[in-house]
Amino acid sequence: MSTPVEIYGSLVFNDVTMQEKLPSDVYKKLSQTMKEGKALDPDVANAVAHAMKEWAIEHGATHYAHWFQPLTGITSEKHDAFIDPVGNGTAITKFSGKELIQGEPDASSFPSGGLRATFEARGYTAWDPTSYAFIKDEVLCIPTAFSSYTGEALDKKTPLLRSMAAIGEQGERVLRLFGEDLGPVTSTVGAEQEYFLIPEKMLHARQDLAVCGRTLFGAAPSKGQELEEHYFGAIRPTVNEFMKELDDELWKLGIAAKTKHNEVAPCQHELAPVFCQCNRAIDENLLTMEKMRLLASHYGLECLQHEKPFEGINGSGKHDNWSLSAGGVNLFDPGDNPIENLRFLVFLTCVIEAVDEYQELLRMSVASASNDHRLGADEAPPAIVSMFLGDEISGIVDALVTDHESEYTTAVKVAMDLGVDVLPNFLKDNTDRNRTSPFAFTGNKWEFRMPGSQQNLSDCNMVLNTAVAKSLKDFADALEAVPRERFDQEAIAYVKRSLAKHRRIIFGGNGYSAEWEEEAARRGLANHRTTAEALPCFVDPKSIELFCQMGVMSETEVRSRYEVKLEKYNKLMNIETRVMKRMAYRDYLPAISEYAADVADRITSIKTALPAADATHLEESLNIILKGMKEASEALTALNDLHDEAEAIADEQERANFYAARIIPAMDALRAPIDRLENFVDCQYWPVPTYNDILFY
Repeated sequence: MSTPVEIYGSLVFNDVTMQEKLPSDVYKKLSQTMKEGKALDPDVANAVAHAMKEWAIEHGATHYAHWFQPLTGITSEKHDAFIDPVGNGTAITKFSGKELIQGEPDASSFPSGGLRATFEARGYTAWDPTSYAFIKDEVLCIPTAFSSYTGEALDKKTPLLRSMAAIGEQGERVLRLFGEDLGPVTSTVGAEQEYFLIPEKMLHARQDLAVCGRTLFGAAPSKGQELEEHYFGAIRPTVNEFMKELDDELWKLGIAAKTKHNEVAPCQHELAPVFCQCNRAIDENLLTMEKMRLLASHYGLECLQHEKPFEGINGSGKHDNWSLSAGGVNLFDPGDNPIENLRFLVFLTCVIEAVDEYQELLRMSVASASNDHRLGADEAPPAIVSMFLGDEISGIVDALVTDHESEYTTAVKVAMDLGVDVLPNFLKDNTDRNRTSPFAFTGNKWEFRMPGSQQNLSDCNMVLNTAVAKSLKDFADALEAVPRERFDQEAIAYVKRSLAKHRRIIFGGNGYSAEWEEEAARRGLANHRTTAEALPCFVDPKSIELFCQMGVMSETEVRSRYEVKLEKYNKLMNIETRVMKRMAYRDYLPAISEYAADVADRITSIKTALPAADATHLEESLNIILKGMKEASEALTALNDLHDEAEAIADEQERANFYAARIIPAMDALRAPIDRLENFVDCQYWPVPTYNDILFY
């Protein structure tokens, strides 16, 4: 039996494999391309392609695919066989450098937001050598960027790579001001993936779960998560077997799956990897999500990655642990005396400035129809962006802003004594965790808690990288001409000015409270509760200027992504509305009506057999059911009329506003009476599995 160490990375054309399979001169040139962004010589590309093909075939691969991230948010691939007929009834295997570097998938059916017309089908995929090729299901997958015939990015990877280049360049400029040459500045990410596992048969018995990924109807279960017994609890055997296979498959792909546990809600779980370079981390998270969905069926399970599959039950997020490093040095490590660590203070200040200046963009980057059900629901961060720094770092910020830094004493590490001799003492961290904070400093990294569980993290990390790169650029622009002997003094002055201007974004209290919502409004912080409210800031002149100035996206590319996000929101809302109406018409109302008729028949039978009998309890039940049916029927008619009105709106933003303001309340109005009736209708009549059935199998 192979050990995790033996199988780790076995299906990845990684650095070790490259050194083994490539001639030394080819490996050296490829390394320069990967680390320094230098162009790849065609002869080198041919040599790499040949070695990659031979290695892949050794591991059972028969096809290759350019694996990319279209604007749908998931991944796409088109498989081409290595086999090539030679004309005499035999064949050879072939894979050229040109086929490695460039592909040409049909781009006509992918969303483009107006970047190309429907008849303009040509698109190109270009190899991304910074993310390793890997083998998946007998296919050599080559991570690639995806662009239109005219050169605009049609994917999520290309702007992310540009944002990484921007923060790398500006970060190096800042480090040079400190006299440090640590090498490229790299953004790193660790994605904590939450998900639900439910019986597969339950999903197929509910159209809402099967089509929408969430329940559009459903009364609260008799027992939910109130006992708090599922969190970190013992993992049931079937789920544990799934997790074992998932670990093995991920390890083979070089994905450092590290932590797995039960989450807060019944049937909810989490997987967290070791962090790595931003681009690779996102590729690996997308692979992880795919593997979760595919492997669950081996155990009769279905993996739900929707942010809110069950109303009233904890939703699923994907915490984005983000940091910057250079030459193996974590640039957000405060050190033993952070108030005297000027480099740390500068990078800290630039992040605070970036988050405050572009808070609306960060909110927009995680906006989706599904994530709207989670954000602000007293289980996830609110829709208001704020930052949590912890007591020590907050104290430093206060001291700097008030010019009392000379009086500030760095917190002493406190040994925690649990009062039992056999238990070891340990040092208390310099910052607590605030689970209500959207953007929290957790010791040497930032935890962005707003992304939803099924989202592609390219969007939020692209925005974060770009915004921080802009802040670093502003700092470097302001201080590059300052003589070295005055640099520390001018840098501290810059830090103080910036912190004083942007400290409104810092908040360490309860982000779920109504008081914070009022306080945030007084501070002038944005509160976009829905995707329809959040998206317009994407095409605000300030946002367009940021992306264009930092070389991350052109105005055309920005506007296209705004259109794609709007269109996706409206399509998802349309699908959910159609499913909800169909279930009400074809499942719930007929079943409730049938049960009402049965109750009426029982009343009639009892009265016929014994006219003086007291059938009050049945009559009361029948009245409740008939009243609920009337309420549901009226709500269904209202929803149907509003839905027709929504679909008649031509402007996508206006339609999104209508869905958010009118359709969602109408959906809630239809759901409410049907959910109430679930507790009155005989279970034999109820047409779908209930929360009790799904969550406690």
